[in-house]
Amino acid sequence: MNNQNMYVVGATFLVYLILMLGLGIVAYRRTKNLSDYILGGRSIGPTTAALSAGASDMSGWLLLGLPGYALVAGFEASWIAIGLLTGTWLNWLLVARRLRVYSHAAKDSVTMPAYFSHRFNDKSHALRVISAVIILVFFLFYTSSGLVAAGKLFETVFGLDYQLAVVLGTLAVVSYTLFGGFLAVAWTDVVQGLLMSAALVLVPVFALNAIGGIDAAHAAIAAKNPELLTFFNDAKGQPLGWIAILSLLGWGLGYFGQPHILARFKAISDEKEVPKARLIAVSWTALTLFCALSVGWVGLGYLQTDLADAETIFMVLVDSLFHPVVAGILLAAVLAAIMSTADSQLLVSSSALAEDFYKAILKKDADGAELVWVGRGAVVLIAILALLLALNPDATVLSLVSYAWAGFGAAFGPAILLSLYWRRMNRSGALAGIVLGGLTVVVWKQLSGGIFDLYEIIPGFILATLAIIVVSLFTAEPEQIVLDKFDEVEHKLA
Repeated sequence: MNNQNMYVVGATFLVYLILMLGLGIVAYRRTKNLSDYILGGRSIGPTTAALSAGASDMSGWLLLGLPGYALVAGFEASWIAIGLLTGTWLNWLLVARRLRVYSHAAKDSVTMPAYFSHRFNDKSHALRVISAVIILVFFLFYTSSGLVAAGKLFETVFGLDYQLAVVLGTLAVVSYTLFGGFLAVAWTDVVQGLLMSAALVLVPVFALNAIGGIDAAHAAIAAKNPELLTFFNDAKGQPLGWIAILSLLGWGLGYFGQPHILARFKAISDEKEVPKARLIAVSWTALTLFCALSVGWVGLGYLQTDLADAETIFMVLVDSLFHPVVAGILLAAVLAAIMSTADSQLLVSSSALAEDFYKAILKKDADGAELVWVGRGAVVLIAILALLLALNPDATVLSLVSYAWAGFGAAFGPAILLSLYWRRMNRSGALAGIVLGGLTVVVWKQLSGGIFDLYEIIPGFILATLAIIVVSLFTAEPEQIVLDKFDEVEHKLA
């Protein structure tokens, strides 16, 4: 990109960042207590909830990781999209309404650790502390993936040193999250979600037009490697085994345990709005996943030479196909994708420190204003730690996301699902499932070969589910107060 075009793109980025910061300042004026800061006072509507959940879910992975994988693997990448779309639908169908109602009934729990603690009347705080530790550990990797994506964006577009680019991306994300909290994150997510979807539609359409249409693109890919056009073979022509297909579909299991996505369910203003939000969320996810895959597939036909980094394909196509002003807007979509997830992750992590460590353990009488400032300090601390992890230029967005996604999905997914539907589940079962699910992911990730090539979320999810059921059945029934609360919520949901 020449200097003149770089200045135009840079000006577009600056306008976009000013807009996001402005939303953060407006949200700051409406943030009075911790519930406002963490969940926006449970006041967001269905459209905001749906787009915010989608935008915070997909991150820079949607515009960098998935198109890059589609560029390298061809139609094989469809299996991930199928798993993710199914997971999105099931999460909104099975979890959203029940979690909104139950988290409010469980002493208005604004964080996931607080929900587990109040759901099972855990006076020892073991559930709360262990859940918070898992959130902090895996969100360091997840947030780092967003900062890596930011580094690649600024490095590719502006030719900056990678490490300087990561620092600039971190400052951009922290700026409005620090002040506005959940409302700033939710409002900016709506803008970012719309921008991401528009960019993902435009880029493959213009690229296809430049190639000469779908038939021309198909012929160009077939000439390079016909195996990229198959669903059941890999790029080398080897059949995809059941381990590979299950591993790709298994990404859908992760949705049930993602704290930053589940927070949107708790924040929706009325549980009766969930069906409307579900329709919007699933439609947005279907559109953006298909278009992200199309960016990679069309890129296969468009490029004359291979890219050194496949995860830059979206940015390369934008730079090649569009006027600098339009390119600046479309590249801002990458920044939007990064910011929309990293801000949510920072917010959930800070809430774990403020609500589940500081208030629950250190200072039980801390008031709302004090906790908000503790949360803001935690945002800065966690951002610095994630930044240090992201400074490694060899890190890839997809690998960091896959590890964190598996960790949350296995540790929290079964516990959330069963806690919402199974009356007999108790504190000991919840604790066993959360610990075993998280540990399985960590251990399985270090092993390879044979069954250990299976994506770690699947064994983690299965073992966590079994642990919850077995331990709950072989230990004492929940206390009567816990059973009464479950019955009360079931009556309200009926």
